[in-house]
Parts: sequence; C-alpha cells; structure tokens
Amino acid sequence: MSLIQKYNVAGPRYTSYPTVPYWNEIPPTINQWTASIKQSFIETNATDGISIYIHLPFCESLCTYCGCNTRITVNHAVETPYITALLKEWDLYLEVFGEKPKIKELHLGGGTPTFFSPIHLKQLIEGITSKAVVCDDAEFSFEAHPNNTSNAHLETLYQLGFRRLSLGIQDFDPKVQAIVNRIQPFESVERVVDAARKIGYTSINFDLIYGLPLQTRNSVVDTINKVNLLKPDRIAFYSYAHIPWVKPGQRKFTENDLPVDEEKRALYEIGKDLFSQNGYVEIGMDHFSLKSDSLFKAAENGKLHRNFMGYTHSYTQLMIGLGVSSISDTWYAYAQNVKKVEEYYALIDKGQIPIFKGHLLNEEDLIVRKHILNIMCKFQTSWDKPTEKLAWINEALNRLIEMEKDQLIELTHLHLKVKDSARPFIRNICMAFDAKLSRNAPLTSIFSSTV
Repeated sequence: MSLIQKYNVAGPRYTSYPTVPYWNEIPPTINQWTASIKQSFIETNATDGISIYIHLPFCESLCTYCGCNTRITVNHAVETPYITALLKEWDLYLEVFGEKPKIKELHLGGGTPTFFSPIHLKQLIEGITSKAVVCDDAEFSFEAHPNNTSNAHLETLYQLGFRRLSLGIQDFDPKVQAIVNRIQPFESVERVVDAARKIGYTSINFDLIYGLPLQTRNSVVDTINKVNLLKPDRIAFYSYAHIPWVKPGQRKFTENDLPVDEEKRALYEIGKDLFSQNGYVEIGMDHFSLKSDSLFKAAENGKLHRNFMGYTHSYTQLMIGLGVSSISDTWYAYAQNVKKVEEYYALIDKGQIPIFKGHLLNEEDLIVRKHILNIMCKFQTSWDKPTEKLAWINEALNRLIEMEKDQLIELTHLHLKVKDSARPFIRNICMAFDAKLSRNAPLTSIFSSTV
C-alpha cells in the first residue's frame, strides 16, 4: 500500500482547534461569550488590534464544488437590509468593547462579495471603520468573482483601503467549469487582474482546486500555465472537499467523476512543480507565494498565522465574524452565527449577538491548539515536560510512531519536525495531536479526505 492510500482518510482542515464538530454540546451563554470577547479585547487591542471577517452570502448562481454557506438569488434588493443588519451587529460588539477597536485586518468573504454594488460596499466599510481606528499597517482584502467584478468595485474598494483581492479561479478547463457551474473565461480573469494592478493593488491571490470532477493532468497543466501568465502574488491550491451529505449540489456528479488517491495527488505534485519553476514557494499547507509577497516574508520570519480566514501574515488574538454563519475567535472561545438570513435578521432586530453554537476552550484545548498551529504554520513544534501534561503528550507520541517509521517526521521526546516530503500529510500529523478526535472518532462522515 502506498503512503497516499495509507493516509488518505477523512480528517479536519484545522482552521480551528477544537474543530467545529467537537465543540461543546452546550454552547457558551451570551454572558460567557461577551466576557470572553471583553477579556481578549482588553489584553490585545492596544498592541495587536483585532481582525474582522464579514460574510456576504449572496451569489447569483451555485458553484457546485462550493462548501460555503451561500444564498442563491438574482434579486439585488437583498443588499440594503443585509448591510443594515451587519452594521447593527457591529454596534452590538462595539458595546461590548467599550472603546474604539483598532482594526488590523478586515476580510470580505462569501458567497460573492462583489454581488454587492460598489455603493453598498462603501456604505458597509465606512460604517465599520468610522467607529474604529484603522492601524497604519492594516490589511484589507476581499474575495471576488471575475465575471462580476467591475472597475467600479476595484476603484471603490481601493479608495477604502483594500490592497489585496482573491479571485476564485478553480480551473480554466471548459469541461471542468461546466460540471461545477463556474464558467469564467481566461479573458475575464485577465481583465480584473490588469485593472487591479493599474489601480494599485499590491497582492492578488488566485484560488485553485485540484481533485475536481473531470480534471486531468493535462487540464491542470493548462490551467497553471494560464495562471503563470498572470503571475498572481499568492496561490491557494486546495484539495477539493467532496461532502455531498452537507452540500447536495455536489450530487450533480459522482465519485466516479473524481480523481482519487495517487491520481489526485499527482495533480497536486504537477501544480507544485510548475509553481516552483515559476518562482513560487510553498507556504504552510496548500499555499504558494512569490518571495516579494508578505505571506512569504511572514513564513520566513516565523510569524505566519492561521485562523478561520486561512493563512495570514498578521497575528491578532481577537477575530470578530459578522454576518450569517461567521465564526468569531477570542482565543479562549469560539462562537458561530446562525446560518439562515431570516434568523440572523430576527436576532439582530432583538438586539442580540446572533450566535447559536460555540466552544469554551479548556487548558488541554489551548495546549493542543498551540501545537496544531505550530505544525500548520512552522512545520514543527516542541513541548516542555514541566509545563505540559506528560500523559497527554505520550498519547500523541504513540500515535506518531507509525508516521516516524514512514519517515514523515523527525521525532524526539521534546520536539517534532515535519519533513519537507511529508507536507501532503500535514493534516494527518495534526490529527495525531487531536485529543478530541482520538477519543471520539466520528461514526459518520463529517470530514473530507486528508490527501
């Protein structure tokens, strides 16, 4: 059996620890949640500032590969009430803070943020920043669909402080685009990239996916050759997560249409080699950047950070998520907003922070989280016997023995280092530290495949 077959099991992507399925059955109360926010804000706002993630869920059509929380509509009358609710939610958090927050990082995700008109996006961002202090080195970024991102979007957001945009490319092959319902010609992407650079954007990211239905080695080569013509500053090269039990839209195709095991991994290796040939460096898991980009510099300086927004060069302890399904992180606790727009509106109208689930981290959670973040961001981690529970570490070490035999890691009694060749298995290595997963393996499918 190959290593790909051996380790290609279902597992988390570790944008958090504990992962969402293992959060406490009883969520934090509103009082517990606001107390955790206040604690984290007092500890870090003055020195680090806060991050803000804003979820804009609306899309005009459904991309069937997508695992995000979306609302499909062509009715743009939904824009105004949603922005009104977002700004009301922001006011609820401002009451908890008790003073102006310092914004270090702000990201618009979706859905399709550029579904919203430039005027409405301006209203939203000014409504947020007018009641805060924007750090001099703040990073504002947004996700965009190339087909509906106009020059007016780019100009407006640039004037509001945005310097980075992320374009959802996925694949340029027409057959792949058709089956996942994401039709966007190369020329549409080229238009947005050229316009953004002329305006002054300093970092452009492309999202690509390997393992999509009907994808082949030749189609991946063709896609990446086209990508390299545009030379984005960053590339996220994600493994397709097939979760039709969560996203019924993925039932448009079957497992027979998907590349698996060695064939799927070959697509990644082809991409990785082509990126390397064109000056990109592998950063963390599934990410590549040019050496001129801040993500590379953060990795080189040991400052790379990972949260619910993915990898970032900025560290903040407190991240506030606004909008339906957004997740907030105080470091000591997580909370997720309700997922339906109507329920979100109802709670906001009652003056209630619209969370419905969450998790208060205990001492063990905080220790495990530190190790998983280290592995994800630095490819190594260390522990100190006097300050950490040796029994728990021994549990993790026992689960790592097989990986050491397979030469995926270098292991001592106080240190673990991931070998360069083992980066495809980074999620599996993190799983060895996942105390909750090891003690309570799921009985049904809740995660996508790790490789």
